[in-house]
Amino acid sequence: MRRGSSGTPPRPGAGALRLASPRAGEPGPERTEAEPRPHRGDLATPRLWHVTLSVEGESRPLDEVRGGLEQLAHDHPFLLTSRYAADHAEIRYWEEARTLHDAAAVALRLWGEHRGTAGLPPWEIVGLEVIDRETYRRRFADGRPAPPAAPIGVHPL
Repeated sequence: MRRGSSGTPPRPGAGALRLASPRAGEPGPERTEAEPRPHRGDLATPRLWHVTLSVEGESRPLDEVRGGLEQLAHDHPFLLTSRYAADHAEIRYWEEARTLHDAAAVALRLWGEHRGTAGLPPWEIVGLEVIDRETYRRRFADGRPAPPAAPIGVHPL
């Protein structure tokens, strides 16, 4: 599975789709029959899933927690935001996978597989949310509050 770092899924039969905004006054690109929009039941086309992984455990020095999360972000640039405290952390990122089950399986392995290499605390996963891109966008279009305003990177809670 490839990780989606740019927030865009690949087009069938082409390389990764690049996002570009049209200039003022220019019409945006239109889809043609050669570029059908993938639908929810299309398992051959990977989709983007927004993942929020929550972990917690015994209190650790903040420098140790921050250092582990920064190393994880360095090793895996697909991570969007990590927020942390001495006894818990939250990681948000986009995962490219064919199904929610695939995205969740990767997310559930992330912390344990990188605990040693990134120097992450020996905490347990206590929460996982995996939603597709359409649901993520709809949440905020429906008037729900936007995610916490934190720039990309590792930040204290």
